[in-house]
Amino acid sequence: MKLDNTVAAVVTGGASGLGAATARALAAKGVKVAIFDLQEEKGKAVAAEIGGVFCEVNVTDDASVDAGFAKARDAHGQERILVNCAGTGNAIKTASRSKQDGSIKHFPLDAFNWIVQINLVGTFRCIAKSAAGMLTLDPQDDGDRGAIVNTASVAAEDGQIGQAAYSASKGGVVGMTLPIARDLSGENIRVNTILPGIFNTPLLAAAPQNVKDALGASVPFPKRLGEPEEYAKLAMCMIENGYFNGEDVRLDGGIRMAPR
Repeated sequence: MKLDNTVAAVVTGGASGLGAATARALAAKGVKVAIFDLQEEKGKAVAAEIGGVFCEVNVTDDASVDAGFAKARDAHGQERILVNCAGTGNAIKTASRSKQDGSIKHFPLDAFNWIVQINLVGTFRCIAKSAAGMLTLDPQDDGDRGAIVNTASVAAEDGQIGQAAYSASKGGVVGMTLPIARDLSGENIRVNTILPGIFNTPLLAAAPQNVKDALGASVPFPKRLGEPEEYAKLAMCMIENGYFNGEDVRLDGGIRMAPR
């Protein structure tokens, strides 16, 4: 896919971390970028920095997503690129016994559903609505009509203790990548997914330095946390390389997560 100022993109979760790095990388190529996020202050700051537009969007809500796409398309035209970085996580055991009083509890189903709704259903909601819009575009000279990049996690393959909901949601993103790529192949729209390992994102920002150092040391090589710009480089490769389709790629320094 050729990237220039005739191309528009939407990046969900683009106010910080992996999404912000990807929004900056796209803008550096001249692409007009719309940021979908709930963090208004951060999102507007990134949008102002890259000459883009911020759309306050809740990916779990149909009307909110529709309004976001309408605002983005009004500003930049129909997007040819969608990068899904919006997501969250929690850590709750499936069932556990209290060390204090011996009481037993299980993973609250509303908490499980909340993670799935954001990470999995929210991702699919944005894909479906964006792909429908992409169908109105003519293909570029190389045949590409659109490119979609999703964000899963290494937890999709080696989830840790307490990550049942998170791993299920990210495993779902991996599982739907190939069928969606096949669904859209006849329309010249490519779909790929990145499975990041331990990255230096706002999720880890509040962790003590010794914790970050220990996490970095657990990576086979290089022994450090991944940087958002490294995620963005892979996302850009998936977007620009026209033969990249239907793939789920780990980006993790060779790590395989231990149970805890």
